[in-house]
This record gives sequence, structure tokens and C-alpha cells, in this order.
Amino acid sequence: MRTAIIATLMGLMTLGTAACNTVEGAGEDLQSASNEVEEEI
Repeated sequence: MRTAIIATLMGLMTLGTAACNTVEGAGEDLQSASNEVEEEI
């Protein structure tokens, strides 16, 4: 039982880390796009 709980928690931590990286990457993409628009204007 304890092993299953630990495995579940590790899986959730891994998914949480991947989600943070995805959101951070999306934010960087949006910032890059907005900088290019500002340069064109």
C-alpha cells in the first residue's frame, strides 16, 4: 500500500513539473511574439 502511494505522489510531482515547464514555454512564446509586433509598429 505504501509503495502505491509513493508511486502515485511521484507521478503527480512529475506531471506538475511538466505542466510548469509547458506554461513557462508558452509565456516565453507570447512575450517573443509581442516583442516582434512592437518592433513592427
